[in-house]
Amino acid sequence: ASESPAPGGGSISAYVGALGVSLGTMVANLSAHKPGWDSRWQEFSAWAEKGQLYKNQLLQMVDEDTNAFNKIMSAFGLPKSTEEEKKERTQKIQDATKYATQIPFEVMQICYRSMEIIKAMAESGNPNSITDAGVGALCSMAAIQGAFLNVKINAAGLTDNAFARKLITEGNVI
Repeated sequence: ASESPAPGGGSISAYVGALGVSLGTMVANLSAHKPGWDSRWQEFSAWAEKGQLYKNQLLQMVDEDTNAFNKIMSAFGLPKSTEEEKKERTQKIQDATKYATQIPFEVMQICYRSMEIIKAMAESGNPNSITDAGVGALCSMAAIQGAFLNVKINAAGLTDNAFARKLITEGNVI
């Protein structure tokens, strides 16, 4: 809520994705310890471990999205007095923008993969926690959509049109 532009929507998308998979992981843990479900302990524990990995990846992406934004801002601050400086500055801006496009795209991919856990928990987890899985799915979907907004806005600033089109096309599939 500050005047700082970072962390912004990309970081928040990663964080919301972490919350989503955390809810799916919670359902897996609750299911692993549900009385009468002792024979399914390993199944649910495996889901929970996988969920923890996704959550940790997404939490790292929270900071990485901010770092990517800061790289763009640093590149814009480079000197531009000579033609050589201008050329180097332009290249650094493009490199930073490309990276800042890749990070939210990766968030989209991680969130999409994490939906496997949430779906499994909604279908076969503790029925008393089905709404938690549902909220987790909503969080993950919001994270994917939010990250895609950042992919699109950053891709618009790229001169590598083939790369930008590739990410947008693949993002539309997710």
